Amino acid sequence: MKIAVFASGTGSNFAEILESIKTKKIKNVEVVLLVSDRPEALAVRKAINESIPVFSFTAKDFPNKQAYEEKILEKLTQLEIDLIVLAGYMRLLGHVLLQAFDQKIINVHPSLLPAFAGKDAIGQALDYGVKVTGVTVHFVDEGMDTGQIIDQRAVTIDSEETRETLIKKIQEQEHELLPEVIQRLANQEAAE
Repeated sequence: MKIAVFASGTGSNFAEILESIKTKKIKNVEVVLLVSDRPEALAVRKAINESIPVFSFTAKDFPNKQAYEEKILEKLTQLEIDLIVLAGYMRLLGHVLLQAFDQKIINVHPSLLPAFAGKDAIGQALDYGVKVTGVTVHFVDEGMDTGQIIDQRAVTIDSEETRETLIKKIQEQEHELLPEVIQRLANQEAAE
């Protein structure tokens, strides 16, 4: 299965996917493209260091979302991408990609959806004072973190929890759950 990873930041989930492929935690999956809306993102450097092709763009260089999504779609089609994995990609996808990859786009989100959708889910959980939050991997639809949930992991929030310690705990769960879900989807595709 050929996947494209979309990332806007440090790329810790991207790096974990690559490591999981190298260590055979994920089998029969190849990352063939990194897409980033921030050419200076650390994820881009990681992809270049791993000799993975990169398509990076700056949204304001295009007249609208449809224009840059058409350019992305062109790349995805050329590379025969089977699955898109959003791993810290900070843009909502539009109809161009959603239509072309219906039920073929997944996202990892740092909460137990439907709770704390959208930006700063970790901050939302801390502000609200919940005792449990977590990680969700879900299919992407036109809404903000509203797609069908594939799997979730709970993370306990301790009384002394800080933003930094909670981020670390959530990332540890993301790094386990996302590769597992990718492997499950690859197995399903192979069985079809």
